[in-house]
Amino acid sequence: MELTQLEYFLAVARTEHLTKAAETLSITQPALSHSISKLEAELGVPLFERKGRSLQINRYGTMFAKHVEKILQEVERGRKEIEESVNPDSGTVHLAYLNILGVDLIPRLVRDYRSANPKIAFELTQGDKGAIQEQLENGYADLMITSERPVSDAYDWVPIRLLPLYLAVASDHRFADRASISLTEIVGEPFVGLKSNCGLRDSLMTRFQHMNFSLASAYDAEDLQTVAGFVAAGLGVSVLPQTAGLNLDGLRWIPIQEEGWVWEVGLHLRKDRFLSPASRRFVGYIEELAGALSR
Repeated sequence: MELTQLEYFLAVARTEHLTKAAETLSITQPALSHSISKLEAELGVPLFERKGRSLQINRYGTMFAKHVEKILQEVERGRKEIEESVNPDSGTVHLAYLNILGVDLIPRLVRDYRSANPKIAFELTQGDKGAIQEQLENGYADLMITSERPVSDAYDWVPIRLLPLYLAVASDHRFADRASISLTEIVGEPFVGLKSNCGLRDSLMTRFQHMNFSLASAYDAEDLQTVAGFVAAGLGVSVLPQTAGLNLDGLRWIPIQEEGWVWEVGLHLRKDRFLSPASRRFVGYIEELAGALSR
């Protein structure tokens, strides 16, 4: 059963005349007659009583027409919803992002973008690295903002922000008054780290391995806010970006002497994934930000 068959049937049901219905639909009368006969054969019942070229809808046709009306109405609603969703001026951007970015970066991005594009809507999902990656892979999100560059060529990466990383210590820690520090000095210090499902953790572990030393891990927390809380409580030190949501009372932020200790945040998108015009326009906005970042 095809959608055009249902549209043809409804036109005939309304006019009860093959020639008039064919003219309305801009098709030939034989083609319309064949479509109706095929539909009746598929349903196993006649839908009209035939009187030459005039038809009279019967009880089966009346019964079926009520459902066809609803089906075609829903199809039209769906078409309009998709049309509105992909409109570059009034569509919806489906975006997944890391939990920590919901404190500062994402609200500002959405605010700034919507100030210039007030009819754009955002469908937002937040979570840890694994959760938002799953959203992107399954197509529930078109775009993902995270802190780890993609390892697969199936993705594009657009950098958004580079934040310096600091050694975070409690205000009464022996390093608290240092103007800067080499990370080689924290060997043996209790370290508050992150569990595996976090992009920042993987980046930190790679850097520490390149420095050829291991950390005395005291605690592994679920998120950056918890890490900051444990550090402020004097339960260890950590390496963190000094971003909104982490500036707790009782923390000291010490610049790291070694080069390259930065936290990069960027946009992931699949190269093979259809992007609505609204999402493409948002990607263009992020690319403009990336250009400003590189200058």
